[in-house]
Amino acid sequence: MNESLTTLPTWHPGETLIQERVGVRQRMAEVGPRVIRSFMPDQHRAFYQQLPFLVLGSVDAAGLAWATILEGPPGFVAAPTPTRLEITATLPANDPAGPGLVDGAAVGLLGIELHSRRRNRVNGVIGMTPQGFHLAVDQSFGNCPRYIQPRDLHLPAEPDTLPVPPAEHLKSLDDDARRLIEGANTFFVASYAEQEGQRRVDVSHRGGKPGFVRVDGDGLLTIPDFNGNLFFNTLGNIVLNGQAGLLFVDYQSGELLQLSGTAEVLFDSPEIAAFAGAERLWSFRPQRLVRRRAALALRWTAHPDEEADSVQLTGSWPQARARLQALERGNRWQSLRVARIVEESASIRSFHLAAADGADLVPAQAGQFLPLRLSPDEGQPPLLRSYSLSNAPADGHYRISVKREGRVSGWLHEQLREGDLLDTRLPAGDFALAASGNHSLVLLAGGIGITPLLAMLRHLVHEGRRTQRFRPVVLFYGARRKAERAFDAELAELVAAAGGAIQVVRALSDTQDAVAGVDYEVAGRIDMQVLARFLPFGDHAFYLCGPAAFTQALYDGLRGYGIEDARIHAEAFGPAALQRSLPAGAVVPARPPAATETVPVIFTESLKEARWTPAAGSLLELAEARGLAPAFSCRAGHCGTCRTRVLSGAVTYPREPAAAVAEGEALLCCAVPAAGSTRLELDL
Repeated sequence: MNESLTTLPTWHPGETLIQERVGVRQRMAEVGPRVIRSFMPDQHRAFYQQLPFLVLGSVDAAGLAWATILEGPPGFVAAPTPTRLEITATLPANDPAGPGLVDGAAVGLLGIELHSRRRNRVNGVIGMTPQGFHLAVDQSFGNCPRYIQPRDLHLPAEPDTLPVPPAEHLKSLDDDARRLIEGANTFFVASYAEQEGQRRVDVSHRGGKPGFVRVDGDGLLTIPDFNGNLFFNTLGNIVLNGQAGLLFVDYQSGELLQLSGTAEVLFDSPEIAAFAGAERLWSFRPQRLVRRRAALALRWTAHPDEEADSVQLTGSWPQARARLQALERGNRWQSLRVARIVEESASIRSFHLAAADGADLVPAQAGQFLPLRLSPDEGQPPLLRSYSLSNAPADGHYRISVKREGRVSGWLHEQLREGDLLDTRLPAGDFALAASGNHSLVLLAGGIGITPLLAMLRHLVHEGRRTQRFRPVVLFYGARRKAERAFDAELAELVAAAGGAIQVVRALSDTQDAVAGVDYEVAGRIDMQVLARFLPFGDHAFYLCGPAAFTQALYDGLRGYGIEDARIHAEAFGPAALQRSLPAGAVVPARPPAATETVPVIFTESLKEARWTPAAGSLLELAEARGLAPAFSCRAGHCGTCRTRVLSGAVTYPREPAAAVAEGEALLCCAVPAAGSTRLELDL
């Protein structure tokens, strides 16, 4: 190995591949040279010199990566210059990471304090000394404290004279090893990359809730990758050579479980969306397994009631399994318990909902709605309604905020009590905040149309806290009177949490009993003149929700100002769909003609069948005639509530629906069997 690696670029192809997939390659090309240095800043040098241990990553002669812990009294690490570390300690002969420590070898070091949640990494090339080794620094960089679980360190009063048990070389994970891994909330991972004939080794920390590492029956480990610093050192190394070494620590007994094997990054697994906080997954299959009981003199005491803030936003594999099972249930009804009822204004009441059995709820997308099945009249068929969710996906519960303005909403206000059960289906709807984007956001709410936009705003603040990057947002919120307007205090809290990234412009049609500049910024309704007055110049994406006239007027106004249709996301209340002006050259998808003959239809979930004829109308009308009660809202193809899986056969639409419909789905309210379908099976 060469003694100098300084000619290599900051990022190698594995790291840039993932940065490209995430959309930050150009940004990281600019940031990289500033944050990954070829020397140690003074604060890093001082930090290393006070530590009683280091996490070390090495590679043996067979190319296997290993992670371990190197102990010594505080001061066993010295930093005489910004480019050199001197370590006065050696590894035990039975440590599998030891053979990788030879003159000229590349290693990675991690300095970490679990009690203070500080960590810094340094990679380079070593030279062996009689007392240990010295490191010529190639890369030095700091890491934030996210996902580090706090633990108090206990230094040994005197060296332990008891004999150290021999290392155990396991053929596979036994019960003790599985328990250690499945109960872990912290582990360490070593990885490396070869580039231009040179090697760089890195060792890093991973943390999450106990259970965040899954162990399958055949010993395969699957680990979520949470949002981090966008460096992708570990995963980039895995992309290049598929090798990794994992270290699990029993902090009470000093036991080390060291695994070396092959790893793979999973970019497109359906389990990613089910695991709260996961951006991607990676798997690890151990090929060599070494357990060293009582290997460490150091011990740590956990803080069972203190969890890192970042970890609180993540999930576990049992929770992910529950979410996937709920998703598999698809259109089936489930009972949710009313956990809390909150008066938001003179006419709006919020209902907080949780699973009746205490299970985790499937996270909704910010902006979606919740279909409900209600029975306000005893002995009468249930009524189906949909209400926008006003909570963020990460809140852990559902919240619908209902304005009292009709028989059903009046029943909810008057009859529903905490502890009652509601029949619901999974959250649905295409009016949802885009997962990512560089545009600043403009949210336009009319009356109770604030509810899905509030969910979006809560989600944006949650993500901003998680990533320390807040997207600029301007919320225009119109109401008739101050007494009818909801969420004033909540909006103020969100504005404060965003640190200036969110601006709220409030409009009141009736300003009686309201103070200008205190209770509102605009007297009257939100229109294009109001937008021109308050909206800063910029590259915006727009989200509109409110009464049909409100939404249509603003949509038409934005299109008149030259805003692209794709930049305007809108949802109107009531059966009237938004009339969009399609961009020039837009092509309406070609649909097959409708069937003209009788088509047998099987409703597989309810084990019922029917025979569709042109006189039967839509598939929704056919299902209702057969005694079924599919969820619906608009009956016009613009809300997506009635979306149902097509198991066999094909459907078409005499009139093109406004809601998006994927391959293998049908919007029952406006779908009919397509010509040529001899049989149609629906998951209903």
